[in-house]
Amino acid sequence: MSKKKRKDNNIVYSTNPDLSFEDGHEEAETLPPQQQNIKVQREKKGRGGKEVTIVRGFVGSEDDLKELGKDLKKQCGVGGSAKDGEIIIQGNHADKITQLLVKAGYKAKKSGG
Repeated sequence: MSKKKRKDNNIVYSTNPDLSFEDGHEEAETLPPQQQNIKVQREKKGRGGKEVTIVRGFVGSEDDLKELGKDLKKQCGVGGSAKDGEIIIQGNHADKITQLLVKAGYKAKKSGG
């Protein structure tokens, strides 16, 4: 079963000739790494006891977020995902990810426990 992205505007019919079906959601412009304030934290709540490292605070397009997530996953040698403005890396890699982000020029720091 394939998942298809669908624009759901809930408009079935309109008599307005000037109606535009744009959703008004603009993709955020990616800030340079020096202007990014990124928080890295470890979490295991609601994940069946499994630890994950979450990277939050990235300001930019979804494609750039996924690219950064891909690089971090490759450097740590683990899986994960990047969506909804955060990167989830499997396992407790908060120290390593913070070092990698700082080395890449981001303003990153550990947050939480």
